[in-house]
Amino acid sequence: MNLHRRELLKAGAALTVVSAMPRFAHAQATFAPKPGTWRNFQIVTKLEIAKPEGKVQAWIPVPSVNEADWFKSGESTWTTNSKASLKQDAKYKAAFVHVEWDGQPMAAIDIVSNFSAQDRAVDLSKPGKAAALSDADRKLYTSATALIPTDGIVKEASNKIVAGANTDIEKARKIYEWVIENTFRNAKTRGCGVGDVASMLKNTNLNGKCADLNALYVGLARAAGIPARDVYGIRVAPSKFGYKSLGAGSETITKAQHCRAEVYLNGFGWVPVDPADVRKVVLEEPPANLDLKDPKVVAARAALFGAWEGNWLAYNFAHDVTLPGAKGPTLEFLMYPQAETAAGRLDCLDPDTFKYTITSKEVNV
Repeated sequence: MNLHRRELLKAGAALTVVSAMPRFAHAQATFAPKPGTWRNFQIVTKLEIAKPEGKVQAWIPVPSVNEADWFKSGESTWTTNSKASLKQDAKYKAAFVHVEWDGQPMAAIDIVSNFSAQDRAVDLSKPGKAAALSDADRKLYTSATALIPTDGIVKEASNKIVAGANTDIEKARKIYEWVIENTFRNAKTRGCGVGDVASMLKNTNLNGKCADLNALYVGLARAAGIPARDVYGIRVAPSKFGYKSLGAGSETITKAQHCRAEVYLNGFGWVPVDPADVRKVVLEEPPANLDLKDPKVVAARAALFGAWEGNWLAYNFAHDVTLPGAKGPTLEFLMYPQAETAAGRLDCLDPDTFKYTITSKEVNV
């Protein structure tokens, strides 16, 4: 596949452009997450299937990420009219509640999950004393997944993007800027997208939503030999920096799922990155369809390589998830409630038909 398109030629110029940008724009366009204040949240996931056909099962993700500097998963409890248990994906330790109904006139479950989060900001001016990544995790987070290959067209693209970079941090930055410069958020994409990285690169119109654009970042980084991972979650509160596009608009967060990304850099540890949210600001931040030079975009772009805001729940890092007892296909990722009836897998992107709601509130502990 020939990748000599003008989009790839932007890779070298992008880093120069951003290095000349101010760290943050003027006051009304500040986006500057800083760690220091932990916030506690409780989310409630309610799932109901009014007319279950035969044996019915559901798999509902719950918080299972524990990172000392930014996220702590608390207890998840549930009430249901059947039997349910907490289970984990073997490879990534992604937690979910598995519930089964058989013969009940209605299938219902309410799950209450607690977690704590704070803003992140990694000082990238000089390496620190971050713990080294284990050999097992390095292998896991540089490996291919079903939709994120690290060879072929992905490797070819990655090589072109990072050409001339000497360090992992330079390569990671180049990939971040390239994704921002060469992709766009497509409002017509269902849900958060699917993250089919090779197909995106074969398409001269690179577009999608967070699970597409941030998966593209992860794939290009892994192809360059740099550990990277998607983090699947959901927005739970408004942005304290006033960005309408980067927070939940109400306590009902049923459709507020968001995938973020991390890249592992020696001396720095896991570093937060979110090129997809930069593109979300471009498309959705009022008055919408902003230029990349708009102060709101400049501020978000400068911050989202190395920082993110703690108004978001991290479910897991999992890819290629096999749901226990399921008849339907393996999942690309587990970010939405899933369910099956005798008729097959329900559409998790149609919560009104599926009948699930997710609400969030901040709590005092």
